[in-house]
Amino acid sequence: MPSLDLTADVVTLTQQLCDIESVSHDEAAIADAIETALTPLRHLEVIRRGNTVIARTDLDRDERVVLAGHIDTVPLTSDPANLPTRRESVGGVDVLWGRGTVDMKGGVAVQLKAALVEEPSRDVTFLFYEAEEVDAVYNGLQLLAESDPQLLAADFAVLLEPTNAMVEGGCKGTMRVEVVTKGIAAHSARPWNGHNAIHDAHEVLAALAAHEEQTVTVDGLDYHEALQAVGISGGIAGNVIPDSCSVLVNYRFSPDKDAEAALAYVQTVLPGRELHLRDVAEGARPGLDLPAAQAFVAALDVPVGPKEGWTDVARFSALGIPAVNFGPGDPNLAHHDEERCPVEQITTAEAAVLRWLA
Repeated sequence: MPSLDLTADVVTLTQQLCDIESVSHDEAAIADAIETALTPLRHLEVIRRGNTVIARTDLDRDERVVLAGHIDTVPLTSDPANLPTRRESVGGVDVLWGRGTVDMKGGVAVQLKAALVEEPSRDVTFLFYEAEEVDAVYNGLQLLAESDPQLLAADFAVLLEPTNAMVEGGCKGTMRVEVVTKGIAAHSARPWNGHNAIHDAHEVLAALAAHEEQTVTVDGLDYHEALQAVGISGGIAGNVIPDSCSVLVNYRFSPDKDAEAALAYVQTVLPGRELHLRDVAEGARPGLDLPAAQAFVAALDVPVGPKEGWTDVARFSALGIPAVNFGPGDPNLAHHDEERCPVEQITTAEAAVLRWLA
């Protein structure tokens, strides 16, 4: 059975975690290893829900924080460099190379090293959850919020997703809407007998192309919104004038908006168009004005910026818990054949979290 040595340095521990294959829906082995490693620590209560492991201190501190990270990875590729991991120099930089080194076993290793602190300055809930890389119905954090919300109760949360070891506050929301143009079908040899719905779609595309993206400041951070066409479909045959065309539009919106406000904004860009909401996930305010967040930023003393994508900090926000992203690794290399993380970022992230909990 795979095992983890919590006394090893954080880089070695990251490598041990990565080398336990843990593609989504196959996290039992790594969850077993984490549970086994944490159970002997007498200052922690260890709880298991499926392949999600929770470890909690109960020191009656004035504040409780959550350190969270998912333990699954996307599938391996045919590139043999994915696993096992290896440590090497790339351009003079010492890196750990392989699946999970960025997303996000370095962050999980930092969590495990922090779990060794017997007298942290605040109570800590360590959350190692399953199935983040697949459909939300399987997400271990979401399932825990539904089954045992009391285990997530906290004043502040840190999600150790890769951020190049800087603090990224909150996250943007994301929405997909479908815009349908209607026409009249006819033979393509006699188009005057019909009306081309695909041609009408140019009005939708022109409005999107002309739209000027907004930058919205939330809690001192600038979030760059994005409204883009991400798909288009129409037509049933090569000799038929299409009677319908669908344009799929993705709106990445600042965390000061809820779903209703975001949809209303898209409507102002496409006035008179019927919008069909296909999916939406609201963002999360960074809460950097709150004492818990300010203490975290002050203790880490690293750059602070906005999270331009969407992460599970939004799930904490939905529970009323302000949260930030902070972890080692370049998110641009997540899921990549050349996934690799500078060793220095892993050690820097560990030192920063330990300073905060000291």
